[in-house]
Amino acid sequence: MNRLELVSYALCPYAQRVAIVLAEKGIPFTRRDIDLAAKPDWFTAISPLGKVPLLLVDGEVLFESAVICEYLDETAAPRLHPDEPLARARQRAWVEFASASLAAIAALYNAPDQEALLARCRELGARFEQVEAQLGDGPYFGGKRFTMVDAAFAPVLRYFDVFDTVADFGLFGARPKLRRWRAALAARPSVAGAAPPSYPALLLAFLRRRPSHLGALAAA
Repeated sequence: MNRLELVSYALCPYAQRVAIVLAEKGIPFTRRDIDLAAKPDWFTAISPLGKVPLLLVDGEVLFESAVICEYLDETAAPRLHPDEPLARARQRAWVEFASASLAAIAALYNAPDQEALLARCRELGARFEQVEAQLGDGPYFGGKRFTMVDAAFAPVLRYFDVFDTVADFGLFGARPKLRRWRAALAARPSVAGAAPPSYPALLLAFLRRRPSHLGALAAA
C-alpha cells in the first residue's frame, strides 16, 4: 500500500475535499497542517503553485484537489464517480460548480461594505437556487449514494455553520432540498472528520481579521 501524506491548512476547503475522499475509501493517511502566512521552506520547494492541498504518494507530489481526488477514485474502491461516462462527466461538471461556489464565498467574506455583501449574497443565492433545482429526494446529490459531488460541496456548506452565527444570509430558508442535503452531509462521518474540532473558532477568528463588512459583523 502506498504511504500517503496530506499537506493541508486547517481552514482549506479543498483540503477538506481530499480528506473526505480518503475517509470514504478508508485509506490510511497522515495529515500535516501548515501556516499559509509563514510557509515552510520544504513546502515551497515541493508545491508548484504554493498552495494546499498536496498529497504525497510515497514521496511523489500531487497538487490540485480535483486531480488528487480523481487519482484516489481511480486507484481505490469504492468508486465515488458513476460508471456511465455521461453521468460521470455531469458529476465532474458539478464538482467544478462547487469550486466556483467556493470562489463566490470568498467574495462574500471579502465584500468591503454592506451593499457589496448583499450583492455577493444574491449571487451565491442564485448559485444555490441552481443546486436546489438539481437535487432530488436525497439524501445526497444523486440520490442514496454518496459521490464526488457530495465531497466537493460539503466544505462549501460547512462555511455556513459559522456564517449563520454571525448574520442571517437567507440562503437556506426557501430551499428545503438544500437544507436537507446540508444536514445529511454534516452528519456523515467523513465530512465531520475532514475539519479539525477547532474549525469553527479558527474560521471565526479568520473572519474577524478580514478588512470586510462580514469581518466587522464577526468582530461585533
